[in-house]
Amino acid sequence: QGKETFYGRERAYKILNTFKNERPIIDIERAKLFTESFKETEGQPLILRWSKALKHIAENITVYIDDHQLLVGRSGCQGRYGILYPELDGDFLDLALEELPKRVESPFNISEEDAKVVVEDIAPYWKGKTYHENLTKALPKETLQFTYDPEDALKSRFIVNETSSFRSSIQWVHDYEKVLKKGFKGIKEDAQKRLDALDPLSPVDNCEKKPYLQAIINVCDAIVLWAKRHAELAAEMAKTETDAVRKKELEEIAERCAWVPENPARNFREAVQSQWFTQMFSRIEQKTGTIISNGRMDQYFYSYYKQDVEAGILDDEQTLELLECMWVAMAQFIDLYISPTGGAFNEGYAHWEAVTIGGQTPDGRDATNELSYLFLKSKREFPLHYPDLAARIHARAPERFVKDVAETIKEGSGFPKLINDEEVVPLLLSKGARFDEAYDYAVSGCAEARMPNRDTYTSPNAYINFASAVEMTLYNGKTLLTEDESFGLETGDPTNFKTWDEFLEAYLTHQRNLIKHAFIQQHTIINLRPNHFAVPLGSALHDLCMDTCKDLHTPQIEGGIEMGYFEFMGYGTVVDSLAAIKKLVFEDKKVTMAELIEAVRTNFEGKEALRQMLLNAPKYGNNEPYADEIAKLLDREAVKFANKYSLELGVHLDLRLVPFTSHVPFGKVVGATPNGRKAWSPLSDGSSASHGADVKGPTAAMLSNFSSKNYDYRERAARLLNVKFSPATVAGEEGTNKLASFIRTWCDLKLWHVQFNIINKETLLAAQKDPDKYRSLIVRIAGYSAYFVDLSPDLQNDLIARTEHTSF
Repeated sequence: QGKETFYGRERAYKILNTFKNERPIIDIERAKLFTESFKETEGQPLILRWSKALKHIAENITVYIDDHQLLVGRSGCQGRYGILYPELDGDFLDLALEELPKRVESPFNISEEDAKVVVEDIAPYWKGKTYHENLTKALPKETLQFTYDPEDALKSRFIVNETSSFRSSIQWVHDYEKVLKKGFKGIKEDAQKRLDALDPLSPVDNCEKKPYLQAIINVCDAIVLWAKRHAELAAEMAKTETDAVRKKELEEIAERCAWVPENPARNFREAVQSQWFTQMFSRIEQKTGTIISNGRMDQYFYSYYKQDVEAGILDDEQTLELLECMWVAMAQFIDLYISPTGGAFNEGYAHWEAVTIGGQTPDGRDATNELSYLFLKSKREFPLHYPDLAARIHARAPERFVKDVAETIKEGSGFPKLINDEEVVPLLLSKGARFDEAYDYAVSGCAEARMPNRDTYTSPNAYINFASAVEMTLYNGKTLLTEDESFGLETGDPTNFKTWDEFLEAYLTHQRNLIKHAFIQQHTIINLRPNHFAVPLGSALHDLCMDTCKDLHTPQIEGGIEMGYFEFMGYGTVVDSLAAIKKLVFEDKKVTMAELIEAVRTNFEGKEALRQMLLNAPKYGNNEPYADEIAKLLDREAVKFANKYSLELGVHLDLRLVPFTSHVPFGKVVGATPNGRKAWSPLSDGSSASHGADVKGPTAAMLSNFSSKNYDYRERAARLLNVKFSPATVAGEEGTNKLASFIRTWCDLKLWHVQFNIINKETLLAAQKDPDKYRSLIVRIAGYSAYFVDLSPDLQNDLIARTEHTSF
């Protein structure tokens, strides 16, 4: 059931049908081998230990070659799988394994035998050594109270939520072109020359640079060894293969793996295999938040594609077949979050292995090429929700490209998401990038931008629940869930406030206090992480790391640009709540503050008339200055704080509005709010309007987004914007033209991000009722797409509740 038919893509569908709809299993080999190595290398420099662990893994991990595949290289077993990172999750690995098969959000299976190995052999070694345990000890007590449940430090407060304990790095993009052009042999030779040139008498060279360079050499050897093991396996399989076509394929796979990634790629097929080895070994190396991104594939693959097409050894169908082998291989690796918090943040087996197309060349010209269009064609004709395709749009993007993007979006899988050069490039320049670097950025993770060889900041950052700040304002420093505790600021009984300005200042006091603790949290995180995590492969692929002989997780790397963020959770919820209070309590005086507080405290029980008044108060997302001015003020207060304090941390710690799926669990700790939202329900997501609040069309929603930004500050980062259209609204050529025009308007407004769901509410309701009939239904969530039936009921309902626009 649920198997796909071919439609001319026999190979990709044959591979897909071997694992589609299967619940993923946990493969423990990486964790077991990593732990074995770390037991043997205690006392050595961390980056050297990490490289030795990777070499131990490369030597001993099982290698596989899937039937029908043209690409080889897996981070775990065959089928749909996730892998463990005990250096990250070791303090609660044994507790989580029992719950993983039963949890609603992205469940996994594990065999009894493997679970026993984890509990008895792996987890005990890491107890007392993990980053999470040390972070709970290092955070100041006042900040810790906003971060974790005081009764159980494994449970997040969802108020000032750190994200560094369930991933060892935020989203990242490697310089894959370096591998394609130099090979790991060339990178190793570079490291060896630097090692040979060290001053034998220098303490810095001996204690810092020497172990770094030895680690780079080790990791280059490791990935080459891993590739050659695949070459040997393919050659052995070819000897016994009876099908002549498959036998030849296996012989060619063996030849490619014997050459790349050790050496420079000589053709398109070698380039794709080399890149695939690199990204998969990177997944073995560390748990990068949102999975390691793939960079500008249509740029660094293009010369190989063009050369082979002109030589007559490659055509577009062969190109698509090879790329789609990569897509189905991506779909087998499932990003496993052991912690309950990580799982709640990343529902539906979330993934963001972003592949960037379009944009501009380093000299500022349009970068679209034949490969850009092939990526879009693949998305339309092979509607898998891998890879996470992202298109860069700029003011001079060709009309053909914009329309092709629109046509692809209309297919309804949520791809591609769009990132705006007209917003991103100037912001990168303002933070110190050169023009060529800024023009060459790649989309990374959910909605971020990375400049390979210039970005150097990897510390995960804080998610701040500003809807809790609304509660703290109403309940004098407390929330409904924390009324028995005292850790918020006391700003007074709001029933005594005489003016809107008094109430607003009380709210802003709480907003600033939460940001303050987020920054304190980040200061601790930045300085603690290098004691726990190293990334020799990622460092080998970064020019600045090689120049300075510093691991990429080092807090400051000379010449780098450090760009992080703090997250504004519940933006629309907060804006609408404040707008309702200003309008109904202080201006129109239709409701007293005491009546309002009683209504939200009791979740509007018996107060439906009052709730309807609140629901009909001015709302963000309708291009109405009343609410949008409040939105801009809250944004301004946040970026002003960042402007004053972020560089104390040595980082551009900028305001961001990108929730993943975390607006759902964050809502579960917030009671009813003055915008009419019921208790414990999801908060608004990203920079989108509250659910159902944007009633004046998608253009009005975009204009509210524009009006609420403070373009005179550079302390801003990604803003995620969801737009949902009914299929009839974008039907036919007229619909394509309207959607392309909408995209141009979004570009002109200099909004960072937009993504689309093209689906009817009725379809979602039907899928919720009868999931077996809708196993292939893909929906856009928060910077990624997933199968609708893989989502929890809460997140399904969140998607259903989004406004469905039926006109432009």
